[in-house]
Amino acid sequence: MNEVRRVGVVGGGLMGSGIAEVNARAGKDVIVVESSGSAVAAARRRLETSLKRAESRGKVEAADVVLGKIRVVEDLALLADRDIVIEAIVEDERAKTDLFRQLDEIVDSPEAVLASNTSSIPIMKLAVATKRPTHVLGVHFFNPVPVLNLVELVPSLMTDEAITERVRAFVQDDLGKTAIDCQDRAGFVVNSLLIPFILSAIRMFESGFATAEDIDQGLVLGAAHPQGPLALADLIGLDTVKAVAESLYEEFKEPLYAAPPLLARMVDAGLLGRKSGRGFHLYD
Repeated sequence: MNEVRRVGVVGGGLMGSGIAEVNARAGKDVIVVESSGSAVAAARRRLETSLKRAESRGKVEAADVVLGKIRVVEDLALLADRDIVIEAIVEDERAKTDLFRQLDEIVDSPEAVLASNTSSIPIMKLAVATKRPTHVLGVHFFNPVPVLNLVELVPSLMTDEAITERVRAFVQDDLGKTAIDCQDRAGFVVNSLLIPFILSAIRMFESGFATAEDIDQGLVLGAAHPQGPLALADLIGLDTVKAVAESLYEEFKEPLYAAPPLLARMVDAGLLGRKSGRGFHLYD
């Protein structure tokens, strides 16, 4: 079984930086690729802030040592020697398939794995953009990556079983996460259950049935949820919630997956939740 030593991550946002962090904590040599100089700087700041916080809480011994294992760059070509590359860019099918086509040309080793952190897009659509569909699968982490232990493994119909098992060992033995197996269908396990729940809460708020505060408090205090569905939507990002809902609706055509009009309007207005300072709740 090929050991994973060199890890590439494409995208240095909340998910990508979190994936890079857990890999660096596990001693991996990590390269993060971003799209511009400003995005590179933002990703570095995000990593520094997260690791300094982890150090202050005793989660890592030396933040600077972990940071030293991560390079944040603009050049995709620097991923040529990676054992696995994990895509964590915008939840857009065309952008992801274009990226996988590029990675297939760049990554040298035919045994290297090309993985996607997509939360909803079928893996087969990404695999067929490459000449190595047997080495493509979904590796879906959850936000915040350093805290949440679940990873969904999503092989397509073409993924080699040995590749799935190699990645399972990497996720569980190296990164200390728990992996669950999912069929290659939009939404996988968690989002197929979670997104209709969130959309139902949005429709309840949209109809005036209850306030955002009461909906969230009701689920926290009445159902022992750690946070309410609207606060969770804000944490995920309303643009991501909308993108996942659209992917689910495209595949299954079931009304429970249809994005409510209010969600679309909020995304159009840039009210994306925590990352924009305002969603269903206000944030500093």
